[in-house]
Amino acid sequence: MTTDRSPMPKAGVRRIAVVGAGYVGLPTAAVLSHHGHMVTLAERDERRLEILRQGRSPIVEHGLEEMLKDGMSTGRLRTVRSAAEAVVGAEFVFLCVETPQSADGSADLSFITAAASEIAPHLADGAIIVNKSTVPVGTVGLIERVLGRADVVTVSNPEFLREGTAVADSLSPDRVVVGADDREAAARVAELFGDSGAPVVITDATTSELIKYASNAFLATKLTFINTMAGLCEAVGADVLDLVLGIGYDKRIGFEFLRPGPGWGGSCLPKDTAALVAISNAAGYDVSIVRGAISGNDEQMRRVVAKIATAAGGTFRDRTIGVLGLSFKANTGDRRDSPALSITKMLVAAGASIRAFDPTVTTADADQPDLAHVTVFDSAYEAVTGTHVIALLTEWQEFRWLDYSKIRGLVANPAIVDARNLLESGLVHRLGFSYSGIGRS
Repeated sequence: MTTDRSPMPKAGVRRIAVVGAGYVGLPTAAVLSHHGHMVTLAERDERRLEILRQGRSPIVEHGLEEMLKDGMSTGRLRTVRSAAEAVVGAEFVFLCVETPQSADGSADLSFITAAASEIAPHLADGAIIVNKSTVPVGTVGLIERVLGRADVVTVSNPEFLREGTAVADSLSPDRVVVGADDREAAARVAELFGDSGAPVVITDATTSELIKYASNAFLATKLTFINTMAGLCEAVGADVLDLVLGIGYDKRIGFEFLRPGPGWGGSCLPKDTAALVAISNAAGYDVSIVRGAISGNDEQMRRVVAKIATAAGGTFRDRTIGVLGLSFKANTGDRRDSPALSITKMLVAAGASIRAFDPTVTTADADQPDLAHVTVFDSAYEAVTGTHVIALLTEWQEFRWLDYSKIRGLVANPAIVDARNLLESGLVHRLGFSYSGIGRS
């Protein structure tokens, strides 16, 4: 028998359990406790749990560690290892477990069904289960069947958090989406996040689940579009930065996700677009536009590799590439499906050696499996020493302010491929570098 020793909640304050302390669960738990709710966070990974108990955040996320410390110091947030223990007495249970990509592109639901099986006997009567993991349509029904509890309600509440700004996105969301047949339960979930003023979309569970995939597929398509236009700009001698200004001021288009780059990646867009294709295939419907976005993204990474090859003199034999940036985007330490790592693997396969630096990676991380093909250094200057091309692959702002006159004296060949258009091309040209950006003549 598990005893809940957390403080008694005040009127209007809810007891909430969050299962999973990852990139979704941690910000969710922190923000819910910030809103005054009593939150118990379950994390089975002992290393991650120990970091949390030390008052630190195991992930790089602006403002998260401060919010976690505040929740823990006030007693509104506590951590446990067991999901079964976390849900005892909870009115709401948020499932924030991973749903990795299966071999066929579909989402692997084994973690979410395992979590549902673990908590089922321990749920309070009338508890509301909130699935925040990204899952295919029909998963709310699957969770209900696994739970086998007619006295509890399961709803869908997809997350729309951007890594690096997840706390801000949680505090000021663009919208709150909740899907359930029980509209009262859906409204109760929407109320948990406080009076953010964000539009609330209450719909059925299937539509709610599809909204998440549709959102990410649209963003991925928009990114592939602007990278395709960048390639066209190079072909005809136009400038993609001015092109973005020209189309972005159109309110129907906007500027978001119109930044040319090395390709999109991360933990969401690659697996969610693949999952949407799998969902459509199962339904007998062809989402060719999404398949085109995926194919175009792969081609963009190959174009970046070709740019680096040109800068290296047309061959990677006996060439060393200095890579700046390994995370999939700036302000996060997440390297899952990072385009930077995809590109470095292609470079190594073509015969290049890689010296790399990222602000979230140290030489102590060099034994990580995803870094086995590169040599990691603790400073950008060390990483580029003796290299034939500098490839800037992640848009960390500190790369903009490096001393490139100093770097000019460190490299074997003064060539830069700026896959994020981060640098001022005229400046590096004046320092004696050849420079190649994305979509810039």
